[in-house]
Amino acid sequence: MAEEKLERKLGLFPATNIVVANMIGAGIFTTSGLLMAELHNPLLMVILWAVGGIIALCGALSYGELGAAMPGAGGEYLFLSRLYSPIYGFLSGWVSFIVGFSAPIAASALGFSEYFTRAVPGLVNWLQANGFMGQEITKKTLAVAVILIFTFIHYRGIKYGTRIQNALTILKILLIVVLLAGGFASGKGDFSNFHKGGSPGSGLAGWKTIGLSLMWIMFAYSGWNASTYLGAEIKNPKRNLPGSLIYGTFIVMALYVGINILYVYGIDPESMEGVISIGGLAMGNLFGKSAEILFSILISFALFSSLSAFIIIGPRVYYSMAKDGLFFKMAGRIHKRFQVPSNSILLQALIAVLLVLSGTFEQVLTYMGFALGIFPVLSVIGIWKLRKTQPDALRIKGFPIPQIIYITAGVMILVLSFMESPLESSIAILTVVVGVPAYFLFKRNSKKASGEQEPA
Repeated sequence: MAEEKLERKLGLFPATNIVVANMIGAGIFTTSGLLMAELHNPLLMVILWAVGGIIALCGALSYGELGAAMPGAGGEYLFLSRLYSPIYGFLSGWVSFIVGFSAPIAASALGFSEYFTRAVPGLVNWLQANGFMGQEITKKTLAVAVILIFTFIHYRGIKYGTRIQNALTILKILLIVVLLAGGFASGKGDFSNFHKGGSPGSGLAGWKTIGLSLMWIMFAYSGWNASTYLGAEIKNPKRNLPGSLIYGTFIVMALYVGINILYVYGIDPESMEGVISIGGLAMGNLFGKSAEILFSILISFALFSSLSAFIIIGPRVYYSMAKDGLFFKMAGRIHKRFQVPSNSILLQALIAVLLVLSGTFEQVLTYMGFALGIFPVLSVIGIWKLRKTQPDALRIKGFPIPQIIYITAGVMILVLSFMESPLESSIAILTVVVGVPAYFLFKRNSKKASGEQEPA
């Protein structure tokens, strides 16, 4: 079994923290301005954030049942391998390896550097004026440094790493609560902003825009399944794993809807359109320039939490794949002292650093939502098979309503997004297709290795 060497050390609190930290990342602090540029309607935008939360919650309820029945490492990789065939599990892990974890790590690190250098432009100007490095190189250097620091932290063990993770997550939630409480208490915003703006268009064009917007929103909600990747390290997984998914998703849904209401309260729709550093702009409007600088710094550090969570989770997928002979063998090694998949952690860091340095991460992020939207739908469909094959497994109430909602919404988002952005969606599909020959190559090499060992 792939999970036998990983120890169960995580309770409900750290597992829920990992879900919350994984969900609250660059998306909520950068996406709303881009959404407004497409939707032109603040009320519709907030409604879509709530709809996205409901979809994520339906997914969390479904994964709670899957995770309790299969409490191992790897998330979708484990579920799809056992429910259908190892090739489906491999393809989900393949996509996760390329775009699911390394790219968000790179994006969070670059998001940090963007917010930080915006808040402290004097540092960038000083470095450039003294001939050390230009603006872009400074941003990339900061991003790479952050990736390496957190890779080192999590290399030293899951218990040590989750202590840092817990503190960062609590600080991030406190930041958002302070932002919400202070923002609404200031009284300098205007709720009439909800009645301003236009519409995303009529007919099919409007629905395609809504579909693409929901895909971006679901990217911001991605991570609602985070604790399933650590199933082999969670204590009492039948209780704590579903609980962490449901509680974590509820918390994030409430925070996301609240913070988007604050954005609209603090910024009129026209001024919001296309703005990436939306949190800083909202605080600037409500409290002045000094608040914009302060909150830009705080948001930049808040991104550490999501980056840290991705660094914890991703290597557990590669570890499980390697243990099953479907990935590089060295990725399955556990560090003797720190009891973590150390080589997988280093491999992921390398890919993330390359994405930061290459500058192609934005293109990866464009199609990431589509690529990562395929396999959760297949996993949720598998619950019908799970209930037939494991009648004694945990049953979460509500079946099949949450599953039907998640599957229907997931398929509709994929179809509408493909119609709106065929190029990026096609590249995402191609990424999956390329994984098919990779699967058979790894499988053949695994058979050869086992064949060589048998005579001895």
